Amino acid sequence: MCTILLVENDEYQCLLYEQELRLEGYEIITATDGKDAVKKVEEQPLDLIVMDINLPKKDGIETMGIFLSKNKDIPIIINTAYSNYKKKFMSLIASAYIVKSSDLSELKDKIRELLANKV
Repeated sequence: MCTILLVENDEYQCLLYEQELRLEGYEIITATDGKDAVKKVEEQPLDLIVMDINLPKKDGIETMGIFLSKNKDIPIIINTAYSNYKKKFMSLIASAYIVKSSDLSELKDKIRELLANKV
């Protein structure tokens, strides 16, 4: 079973994503802010990270930089409502950039694709 860190500060969205991804067969670990996410990355091995950019305590761009400095091979999917971040330098080094939607098909497909490439 692959382990995904879900970094999302919106409680309801986090619950929805967590439930949907568990139904896909993934183990989900959640963090509600950048600081907590960095701690979770240090505590256990992960197969993939799905994260928002607009996070409290450490923004997503800064947090992603910390993740990649510890493990440059971990796939990171930026999942945000802000399409304007797509062109920023740090978001270009993410494995994927997905604009949030109530339809999680694109996110699920990208997760499957990235995890298939890891195996």
